[in-house]
Amino acid sequence: MDEQIAGLIRILQHNNISAFYVRDSDEALRTVLAVIPEGAVVGYGDSLTLQQIGLVEALENGPYTFLNPWKEGNSIEDNIRLKRQSLTADVFVTGSNAITLDGKIVNVDGHGNRVAAMLFGPEKVIIVVGINKVVENLEAALARIREVAAPRNVQRHAHFAPAPPCGATGVCSDCSSPWRICNKLVIIEREFNNDRYRPRITVVIVGKELGL
Repeated sequence: MDEQIAGLIRILQHNNISAFYVRDSDEALRTVLAVIPEGAVVGYGDSLTLQQIGLVEALENGPYTFLNPWKEGNSIEDNIRLKRQSLTADVFVTGSNAITLDGKIVNVDGHGNRVAAMLFGPEKVIIVVGINKVVENLEAALARIREVAAPRNVQRHAHFAPAPPCGATGVCSDCSSPWRICNKLVIIEREFNNDRYRPRITVVIVGKELGL
């Protein structure tokens, strides 16, 4: 763990956000599962990172009630119902578009279910990010979303029709596509930090590139 990441972890902890650095996907999976109690209702914000570390499979097959809106075979109605149920889950697991070195957790959503659960509702939120998601500042985070995360996420979701133009051009054009995925910008700077509130958000930073 280099000095910058160590500094970021200290800032997150100062802001009442638990933070860990792990070396690889296996350690990330063990770290996340260690803080999810058996029997918990677990909500899920669509995340390639969580798929890559094996968490989605572990939750599907483990002793949890896993609310996966994107499970194969789900109808549109199932998808919406599970997204709503996730807002009051015991635990919500997701990735992030970017985290700045001064401790800002930056996300853009299309529907808003992911950022809504990050902000309020579930008792615990666990955010897993690859080292590629750590950027210098807010300007760099927004640039990463527009030039990297959003275009790649559009390309990943084949159901977009017509697809937002960034999927073809590779850069945001501030479109008005009916499938625009950059509708809601949320920046989490800190959580309540007093005796009544334990850290609600846990950030796990993985020392390898993950996600988009």
